[in-house]
Parts: sequence; C-alpha cells; structure tokens
Amino acid sequence: MKIYGLKNCDTCRKAIKALPAATLIDVRAEGVPADVMGQAYAQFGQALLNTRSTTWRGLDEAERAGEPLALLAAHPALMKRPLITAGDKLFLGWSPETQAQLTSA
Repeated sequence: MKIYGLKNCDTCRKAIKALPAATLIDVRAEGVPADVMGQAYAQFGQALLNTRSTTWRGLDEAERAGEPLALLAAHPALMKRPLITAGDKLFLGWSPETQAQLTSA
C-alpha cells in the first residue's frame, strides 16, 4: 500500500498512523507515477484537484484553466491528499468511508 501525499500534511500523517504498513511517497520530492496519476484522474476527475489549497489560490485564472494533469505535474501540492493505492484500488482523501475500507481489510 502506498500513500501519495506530503510529509507535513496533517491528513496524510493521520493516514500513515492508521496504516502502519503503508509507505508514504512525498509528491513534492518524488512525484506520482504517470500511470497512477492517469488512473486517479480517470477515477476521480476534477476532485483530484484541491481547489481550497493555498497553491490553487496563488494561481492566476489562465493557469487554473489549464489541463488538470499538467497542473498536477507542475504543482504536485495541488493534488487532494492523500491518494492511496491498495492493490489495484485507489482512494482519495481520508474520509470515514476510506478509513473503514482500509482499516478493516
């Protein structure tokens, strides 16, 4: 199991604590593999972009209108976190539903 997020993100820390067998991959330092990002975008669409982040607020309108996968490649912190891969399944965020599915397995 892999958790794509930021090492200083509180939500990512909660996920790591609850899933001790998971490996954290810091998206700023290592990025997200293109195949994983493509699958995540196909599954979650625009929800993959964190439009409440300070990174998003710092972008101008022209940048915001850009292609989402290109934005995420240029600004990894724009990704909603955490993105969790468990086998061939993907989970976005650390909602109670996600927690129940991952911690009961």
